[in-house]
Amino acid sequence: MTVFKYIFWVFYRIWFYVLVAVPILIMLPLLLVSILKESWYPYFYRLARIWARFILIGMGFNTHITLAEKPKRKASYMFIGNHTSMADIMLMLVVSKNPFVFVGKKELAKIPLFGFFYKRTCILVDRSSEKSRKAVFLRAQRRLKQGLSICIFPEGGVPAEDVILDEFKDGAFRLAINHQIPIVPIVFLDNKKRFPFTFFSGSPGKMRAIGFPFIPTKGLHVADTKDLNKETRSLILNALQSN
Repeated sequence: MTVFKYIFWVFYRIWFYVLVAVPILIMLPLLLVSILKESWYPYFYRLARIWARFILIGMGFNTHITLAEKPKRKASYMFIGNHTSMADIMLMLVVSKNPFVFVGKKELAKIPLFGFFYKRTCILVDRSSEKSRKAVFLRAQRRLKQGLSICIFPEGGVPAEDVILDEFKDGAFRLAINHQIPIVPIVFLDNKKRFPFTFFSGSPGKMRAIGFPFIPTKGLHVADTKDLNKETRSLILNALQSN
């Protein structure tokens, strides 16, 4: 039985990358047009949501999304989530109809086909470079001024296997305070079980995302960053521990 499991996992991983590539190839002309101008990003975002749904359905993930509040149209937010799976990107896209821009690690830009659009639409960061981290703030500020939202996984990477939730970096919270935009905490309860980064693991099944009430930042100052960080992380950690 164990041999069959390993064979399943190999093909399941290959199938994932097939699902990533197929809709990109099908929608390639529309995707290329949608990235010609930054102002056309909302059109790219709609296509990205179709791509994300295609992958989640194709992988056999039965998504259940519960939001305490729905984001208002044309309003900017800071989306925050825990990071344990490659499927986090897809599920976050499905969660929000409001166009947001991901802040993500530059290594993903190396993935064939996906990486081409990733580096042209997302804000890439080299976490080992202080200069790169500062540049993220400038690019994020420009996107927020365009009326878009930002999405950051504030753990700064994928936590160790035995860690439920890593410590959060301050950048997302400082940026939210600077622009006085609400924090939207999202917890992914099943992504680590459904499709973790560990190669020989994962399976179809239920995939839940829960959005908490927005955390306002109006009236907060940079000195409140740590408290905002702690409040947001506690919400997500408590949900994971009680799951």
